[in-house]
Amino acid sequence: MATPKIVLFYVFTPLPDPEAVRLWQHRVCESLGLHGRIIVSSHGINATVGGDIREVKQYVRATREYTPFRGADIKWSDGVGDDFPRLTVKVRSEIVTFGAPDEVEVDANGIIGGGTHLNPDELHALIEERGGDVAFLDGRNAIEAQIGRFRGAIVPDVETTRDFIPLLESGELDHLKHKPVVTYCTGGVRCEVLTAIMRHRGFTDVYQLDGGIVRYGERFADRGLWEGSLYVFDKRMSIDFGAPAVIGRCAECQAPTSRVVNHPDRQGRELAVVCEECVPTGA
Repeated sequence: MATPKIVLFYVFTPLPDPEAVRLWQHRVCESLGLHGRIIVSSHGINATVGGDIREVKQYVRATREYTPFRGADIKWSDGVGDDFPRLTVKVRSEIVTFGAPDEVEVDANGIIGGGTHLNPDELHALIEERGGDVAFLDGRNAIEAQIGRFRGAIVPDVETTRDFIPLLESGELDHLKHKPVVTYCTGGVRCEVLTAIMRHRGFTDVYQLDGGIVRYGERFADRGLWEGSLYVFDKRMSIDFGAPAVIGRCAECQAPTSRVVNHPDRQGRELAVVCEECVPTGA
């Protein structure tokens, strides 16, 4: 019986020929029958790929044969089968679309001028040392935070990553400019860019959770500072670490739920947090 797996990874590194990398990645995935989303730019690669474990392992081995990707932090999770409808491999100006490709500088070690990386244990050490001065900043879209977030986190009202620069430049977060700010996102890639953009705008004590919520959940499950479920960009829609409390609320009836579906909400947005009773599966 096939064992579906999903891998998530990114690498910030100079790629002089992104189109060649795109063609190679597409060829490898297509030959193995894998689906997913891969974005390549001159700054690096951002990939989420799923399929049977045997073929996914072959893909990871092939990807790591390319020297700039050899040290990629590959995050594995269980799929449910057919987690992605198709394979898309694209070249874009940014591997995460903040709308600021000229602000991103990379070298062989990654993003230049980003925040200090903290692994989950280092994050707890910082909180123990700095206490209530530490602020969590959610680096994801607001709907993702509806079903899961770090305790006490600041959740900006953003629909896409493009909304972060106007937010930072509006002054709304200026009270954080000289406080320790820990940014977090699903696997870490959005925070790589966000922290650099923040530092360019005068935020002086910026950190990012290394490996994102995924690595934190693997380390502490439901025993740490993370509350609720983690939204993911595939057929599963969300995953849990341990047995977390349900913090999401149905947009229609306010019942507790961690269910995110492709269903327009009252503002016409495509994703909504709704319970099965209000929006049955297949509706």
